[in-house]
Amino acid sequence: MFSSSKQEKMSLSASRLLWPKTVFGRRIFVVIMILVTLFLYVAWCIVDDCVLDLSHGFGTMDMLKRYTQDDIGLNEQLKFVCEENFQDTRLYMQDKRQEDWKNLSMIYFVTPTYPRKEQIPELLRLGYTLQHIPRLHWIVANDYNSCNPYLNTFLYRFHIPFTHLSSPMPSQFNNAKAKPRGVSNRRAAMEWLRSRNITSGILYFGDDDNTYDLKLFQEIRDTKRVSMFPVGLIANYGISGPVVRKGKVVGFLDSWVAGRRWPVDMAGFAVNLAYMTEHPNASMPFVPGYEEDYFLRSLALRLDMIEPKGNNCTEILVWHTQTKNHEPTTVQISHDYLDNRSNLGLLFESLSNMGVAKASDRGGAKAIISKNGKSKPLSYFLS
Repeated sequence: MFSSSKQEKMSLSASRLLWPKTVFGRRIFVVIMILVTLFLYVAWCIVDDCVLDLSHGFGTMDMLKRYTQDDIGLNEQLKFVCEENFQDTRLYMQDKRQEDWKNLSMIYFVTPTYPRKEQIPELLRLGYTLQHIPRLHWIVANDYNSCNPYLNTFLYRFHIPFTHLSSPMPSQFNNAKAKPRGVSNRRAAMEWLRSRNITSGILYFGDDDNTYDLKLFQEIRDTKRVSMFPVGLIANYGISGPVVRKGKVVGFLDSWVAGRRWPVDMAGFAVNLAYMTEHPNASMPFVPGYEEDYFLRSLALRLDMIEPKGNNCTEILVWHTQTKNHEPTTVQISHDYLDNRSNLGLLFESLSNMGVAKASDRGGAKAIISKNGKSKPLSYFLS
């Protein structure tokens, strides 16, 4: 008992020795302790911020280092410039002459696309939307191993400046369960911008299956660094976008957080190229679901930098509409009838070029030609 009591008294004496005797000394001691606590808190925040989600397998900094070191030259090797057109041959846009818009910032609208049955219809719809937008350069990056001549010709019909890139997804992802679709396309577009030393204007990633309000382009054109806005028809909530209070972004509404600092859709933000130029290593990882998050992290974005658009993010100016994908069709029809006796030869040639359907002498659904409600053999019409 005596030994235990003695130890307690010694501990109490030691603690009193640490506590300053004067009021001024105690105040200094308290200030030092507060500063130490703040330092530890900041250090913890930095460490905690570098951890994305251990279940995902990567820390933020590890991931950034991995994709910048391992595949920094990947797109440079796989990107081909198929066609470039810098001429804007539209005379009028939105009831104004082309020269009336010359002082606007250029929008570089990046569309990742890939060969499929719906590709040309999707691009056709999007192209006629973009035809209304002044001062826009359309970058169409096709996930294909070579340049598609049909796509080259197709893009000229809209009379707007464009760049057609061939930017296939790296082969190591071909058998992956979750494929990082669109990443190689967007990275190729960013590399094209850097190779042309384009450091002014607005960068926007616009998929070919989205629906765009023309007001969106007015909104993003004055982006200073990074602007954000809601995207409709996203996942369980039917919406993804910033939460805004008193004109400032304070958080995000998205049904899939998964440790993402920036849980936004690819169509939900725009970047000023002058700001991106300040971050020459800005890029996008081949990590499905985290493309937007890591791209915005690579720009050193902070919450207080974000510029909310769409009337403080109360308006939906872009919708994530998606067309159901169908496999290309094979139609059984003899090539003997695909000559100049009818329109069928040119029609099926176009369908084949667009990846919609192809004619075959043997396989596929048999072609049925009818008249007055009755099917007839082709020989009946083309003999």
